[in-house]
Amino acid sequence: MVRRILLGSQLRRLRESRGVTREAAGYSIRASESKISRMELGRVSFKARDVEDLLTLYGVTDGAERDALLGLAREANVAGWWHSYGDVLPGWFQTYVGLEGAASSIRGYEVQFVHGLLQTEEYVHAVVSRGQPEASRSEVERRVALRLERQKLLVSERGPEFHVVLDEAALHRPYGGSKVMRGQLRHLIEISERPQVTLQIMPFSFGGHSGESGAFTMLRFPESDLPDVVYLEQLTSALYLDKRDEVAQYERAMERLHDDSLTPESSRELLAKILQRL
Repeated sequence: MVRRILLGSQLRRLRESRGVTREAAGYSIRASESKISRMELGRVSFKARDVEDLLTLYGVTDGAERDALLGLAREANVAGWWHSYGDVLPGWFQTYVGLEGAASSIRGYEVQFVHGLLQTEEYVHAVVSRGQPEASRSEVERRVALRLERQKLLVSERGPEFHVVLDEAALHRPYGGSKVMRGQLRHLIEISERPQVTLQIMPFSFGGHSGESGAFTMLRFPESDLPDVVYLEQLTSALYLDKRDEVAQYERAMERLHDDSLTPESSRELLAKILQRL
């Protein structure tokens, strides 16, 4: 996904620098203007022949530059590991998993649940079983395995900086019962000590706060060509926001959440207190 977006943005920049319209670009590869638009947004796969013809149209004759872009096109068409979970992974969430895996920074706010990257296996099982009551046992296990696979991000050498604010409500909602919640709280205390993980709690005592619109996740990428993305999950779909003014509003909300929530140290103390009561 990220490679497609990156290649698409580079093709768009080349086209615009040459003053070529989308219609003319589409004609050169025997396609429509809308196909060029989808390619430039990274929403479709790339054929090597199409990329070669577009590079020729845009006057890219340097062998090294052409090879780099054609190599990117090949990489963009390689299926990610998550495609093997296509039977339990809706298309709109496959996009997120791809973006999550390529991000250099993940920041988010959660209300209902502990963030998916921080859930224990038992907690994941309880959440999936509650959310998918009609799912078969094998489907539940597949969904659990998918989430655990995603969590490998936090222990990889090139893992992202991860900063999450959990509403205190998520810590009191007993998914799986007291035993599961005790394990989950202990896990949060432990994982919050990792250098790339920052965990803060928004306590009930603060009252109203900037996360009033609900849960959201912000993704930032190491490639300077890629904009930050805000991910908003819904029941049957998701929104991906990348317009600068919209992302900026969530950026401000995230900064206020960081400032108003308990510090990481105080958050661990609150987790320990809740754990003692269970």
